[in-house]
Amino acid sequence: QVQLVEAGGGLVQSGGLLRLSCAASGSSATPTARGWYRQAPGKERELVATITNGGITNYADSVKGRFTISRDNAKNTVYLQMNSLKPEDTAVYYCNTQTFTFRIYSYWGQGTQVTVSS
Repeated sequence: QVQLVEAGGGLVQSGGLLRLSCAASGSSATPTARGWYRQAPGKERELVATITNGGITNYADSVKGRFTISRDNAKNTVYLQMNSLKPEDTAVYYCNTQTFTFRIYSYWGQGTQVTVSS
């Protein structure tokens, strides 16, 4: 099993920035992919950004050019740099990690609140 702990959320004004981190522990299995998702009140959880072991990244259209996902494998940590934040970015942000042992296993953190004021 993998345990994920997110950190870095908070309250910022529109145009501000935050850096989220997600530390993984509890398993020696090599993650095949890591990513960030978010869920705003009354909305479904949506993909924000993902990164594979090979460094291939994918972003939601709504955050392209503003958010950057990165990872530090030595620290088992994935980051989400969030620049030029908008009120529409307000959501609970969840870290996701996938591993593969004959099939894909998916793990989620508890989430960290990001609130962007006007």
